[in-house]
Amino acid sequence: MKRYNVHKVFHRRINANLLVFSVALLLATVANINFWSALVHAVGGFSLARLPLLAGSLLIVVLLFHALLIPFSFRFVAKPALIACLVVASASTWFINEYGIVIDKAMIQNVFETDLREASELLNWRLVLFVALTAGLPSLLIARMQIRFPSGLRGLGQRAGIFAGALALAALLLVLLFKTLAPAVREHRELRYLLTPTNVVQALNGYLRNRWSTPVALQQIGRDAVKGPRWAGAARRTVTVIVVGETARAANFSLDGYARPTNPRLAREEGLINFARVQSCGTATAVSVPCVFSVLPREQYDDSMAKHQEGLLDVLSHAGFRVLWRDNNSGCKGVCDRVEFVDMAAPSPGKPHCAGDECYDEGLLEGLPDLIRQPGKDLVIVLHQKGSHGPEYAKRYPAGFGRFGPVCRSSEFSACSRESIVAAYDNTILYTDHFLAQTIDLLRQAARDADVDTSMLYFSDHGESLGEGNMYLHGAPWMFAPDEQTHVPMMLWMSDGFSQRFRIDRACLQARRDQPLSHDNVFHSVLGMLNVETAVLNPKLDLFHACVRN
Repeated sequence: MKRYNVHKVFHRRINANLLVFSVALLLATVANINFWSALVHAVGGFSLARLPLLAGSLLIVVLLFHALLIPFSFRFVAKPALIACLVVASASTWFINEYGIVIDKAMIQNVFETDLREASELLNWRLVLFVALTAGLPSLLIARMQIRFPSGLRGLGQRAGIFAGALALAALLLVLLFKTLAPAVREHRELRYLLTPTNVVQALNGYLRNRWSTPVALQQIGRDAVKGPRWAGAARRTVTVIVVGETARAANFSLDGYARPTNPRLAREEGLINFARVQSCGTATAVSVPCVFSVLPREQYDDSMAKHQEGLLDVLSHAGFRVLWRDNNSGCKGVCDRVEFVDMAAPSPGKPHCAGDECYDEGLLEGLPDLIRQPGKDLVIVLHQKGSHGPEYAKRYPAGFGRFGPVCRSSEFSACSRESIVAAYDNTILYTDHFLAQTIDLLRQAARDADVDTSMLYFSDHGESLGEGNMYLHGAPWMFAPDEQTHVPMMLWMSDGFSQRFRIDRACLQARRDQPLSHDNVFHSVLGMLNVETAVLNPKLDLFHACVRN
């Protein structure tokens, strides 16, 4: 029997163009299972009649990938470039498959702007094993291979011919299949965010272009802001707390009709006004937080433009308020750059309301009564929650709030039942209920003892998918994001002194609880509630405008 030398087989020489084609084929197939599953669904399901369409689509993707990789088929470039493509594609495939996400610019922005503690929750042995098998083994083969690189003008000509030929054949197939394929792609725009690694490259390019764009001078807005006539003769200071929730979806608030009693304390809160139909500006913190504090409406919102323009907190400062941001999340995304900022997310020895590397949201209330009693300007305090941030929902609340169960305690959703994932998430909403009720109690006490008029506005930055349509977490492009990611809770509480001072009709606001609202209303409503007069205030978006009595 003939004996094979494994060492020689492992080091067999291979033409660079053939290697590139092999990697393109691997990327188009193994790394894009989710894309092909979505495409099959988009064209109406698998059948023999659709086999030519699906086979042609596969060939188009292979040819495009081959053409795109040909420029990397040179010595010293080929191996690192091909290995990088395999690793990126493998990791992307795992996250898409595990959490049902799609990869776009907002998702990449979320990755770069999420702190290390949050990011570490997404790393586990199954991810490492998947990447090792689907990218590590092929990468090891590539690293050990001896590659023949066509040289000189002949080599350049070969590469140019392959590049042009692959694109030409892909274009021809696209023309032949266009009539059937185009409607499916047009109706299912999420497909472009599932094709990896091109989705990562496009998203990263968009993010870096915004990040490294030419610096633009900060556009000032609301410099004319002043306190209006309802402030005249007032002897008491005001304290307004804006609570920015994290990943809380309205669908799991019992105040909004959810079957589980996730809001037992808020349900008993007299004078609380709950707005039931509120849409978020984005589906990720990195988009929604800057957007909600921007004067730009969602349809006109642009991250780069908002980054170089003053926002709500600046206008309040111009009007004479002291503005403070307290953070238990991953920062304010530029919103609080020109006001006081306190990072309360980092645990330290002896720090209350912390366990291990996690600090619970109640820590945001530490020292707040003393801050409120300090004489000086009227206060606007923003509390940025950790809220219901996933995937490890069970870390977001103290043990005493694990009322619903059994709960998923893993970041690997595939290792948990959907019921246990929802139970853990519901416990985070139960804890948010407690946190908001504690905030209201503190403000109510301050109104009695500290001679101030107080109010609280709460809204979540975005929602969360919990397995509906096999989708988890958040960050889906807004144009086709499910309602679970865009329908968010919002509620308002005012002390009697606050509503009387600003002549706000509570019954009028209660009557608006079921009207369709959005994050677009927040900027203008906060100014309207505090009777701040400025040219940038749009009365049509001010919830309070029609509810102020003379």
